[in-house]
Amino acid sequence: MLHKTRGIVISYIRYRETSIIVKIYTEKFGIQSFIENGVRSSKGKNKIALFQPLTLLDMVVYHDEKKDLHRISEAKSGFPFRSLPYDIHKSSIAMFLDEVLNKTLQEHTENDALFDFLYHSLIFLDETDEHFENFHLIFLLKYAFFLGFSPENAQEIVSQFRELNVLIPFENDYQKLMNQLIMADYQTPLFMNRAVRNHLLEIIIAFYKIHVEEFGEIKSLQVLREVLS
Repeated sequence: MLHKTRGIVISYIRYRETSIIVKIYTEKFGIQSFIENGVRSSKGKNKIALFQPLTLLDMVVYHDEKKDLHRISEAKSGFPFRSLPYDIHKSSIAMFLDEVLNKTLQEHTENDALFDFLYHSLIFLDETDEHFENFHLIFLLKYAFFLGFSPENAQEIVSQFRELNVLIPFENDYQKLMNQLIMADYQTPLFMNRAVRNHLLEIIIAFYKIHVEEFGEIKSLQVLREVLS
């Protein structure tokens, strides 16, 4: 049966000579995998741009609950990015966020609130021109709410670290900043240097590792740290 749905591309892998299998977080069905034929051929080279990570799509899809692999009938850009793929700072943040989503988006059911959060967060990052250097920190803290382990305050993180013997320094000054991040919106300007920002990110990632099984290492983290200097 055909269905209209919006989607957020998470990743794709090559399949046979000219095809891909693309993982998309859909508004209507949650995370799903689709086979797309011919996009790596000379005739389909322009179409593969639609399936770059974090592209926002409007789609018509064939979906069968009994199958693990589906097909796309129609796909077009739902929101053409103006700056996200071209600004090195934003694209580094996006690469990091995509890797986190790849590790954590699991549900195969509709979740309007989560989809809207992700969709509009990406649009905000694309459209904003200033004060986005802390975007990834605020995003991770907000996203944790949808994953079921959002901290109410820094002391909650401290308590869990202590209980599980997570040995990361988390002094009072950092706790104050963390509390500001927890309460912040994307528009909130919070001024901190690179070292402070990187340490807060290390704390948040450690908090994720407590709650997300097999979260593992983030390969894009080093690039993010270097770019947001």
